[in-house]
Amino acid sequence: MIVRFGYVAMSTVIPDCSPSKTMTMASFAKLNDREAGLRRLETLAKTNLHNTLRLLKHNAGSDIMVYRMTSKLIPLATHPDLQDWNPLAVLAEEFAEVGSYVKKHGMRVSFHPDHFTVLSTPRPEVLASSIRDLQHHTDMLVAMGLPATAKSNIHIGGAYGDKPVAAARFREHFAGLAPELQERVTLENDDKTFNARETLEVARSLGLPMVLDIHHQWVNNEGELPWELWPEIQKTWKSPLALQDVLPGELLPPKIHVSSPRSPSDPRSHADGVEPAPLLAFLKRIAADTPAVDAMIEAKSKDGALFGLMEAMKELAEAGNGITILDGASINIEP
Repeated sequence: MIVRFGYVAMSTVIPDCSPSKTMTMASFAKLNDREAGLRRLETLAKTNLHNTLRLLKHNAGSDIMVYRMTSKLIPLATHPDLQDWNPLAVLAEEFAEVGSYVKKHGMRVSFHPDHFTVLSTPRPEVLASSIRDLQHHTDMLVAMGLPATAKSNIHIGGAYGDKPVAAARFREHFAGLAPELQERVTLENDDKTFNARETLEVARSLGLPMVLDIHHQWVNNEGELPWELWPEIQKTWKSPLALQDVLPGELLPPKIHVSSPRSPSDPRSHADGVEPAPLLAFLKRIAADTPAVDAMIEAKSKDGALFGLMEAMKELAEAGNGITILDGASINIEP
């Protein structure tokens, strides 16, 4: 089984390369010249896209083919007071350059809209804001010229005192999305509300690919072990929505999220790095029936955690643990 490792948004290795430079709405509101303020936001966005391209080049040089882009590429892009602003037209060249590099190097990129993007909400204004946010992420991926294999990962959302009703509301609201939004969505289990079994049920009912977060599953479960759910989770990556824009005869590798608890007293927070033993135990359990999987590292040290994990994997490989190092960010696991 081939395992490719990726990381989230920021580098702790490359200096002065933030793709998330921003401005608060309070600061924007203090500006006397609104048009000048919009040009300032566009300049920040161009810097963010430039730094994103720098990070992608860093990734290519380090064999990292899986990467989650920050949602903050365009500051204040979805703010209700700036809905008359269309920054994508101004940033078309920069987005196209990022997308061209992604495609040239065969990278798998994604977004993860923040926790305010909630389709299970009973509030119309929150639903409208959530749909606007999904549209924004889709628009950015389209501006990059990326196919529907580049997706936005979300959680089901809150339970609002009645989890089955909230799940049904998620299904209803998802069904009402435009097809171009639906085909970009993956669904992930969370660490407090919708566990992996419940998320899998919703994903299967909608034909959505499911991202298994093994850390979330560890702190929020019904007593099952994560690999016990894997056969059904893996099937969700063969659904029509998962396979949109995938070449005939190919499959999009399932994706998992990987992190380690910060401490026994704070098990939900993420540590700086990744403890290899629990991850390896999971990977060995699924290796026999999984040709490939992409693992997004959600550790505080970002790419530093990825490099640290690869060093640990090299030591394990030398000790004969059924691991083969393929390159700087991927391994092969023998069943």
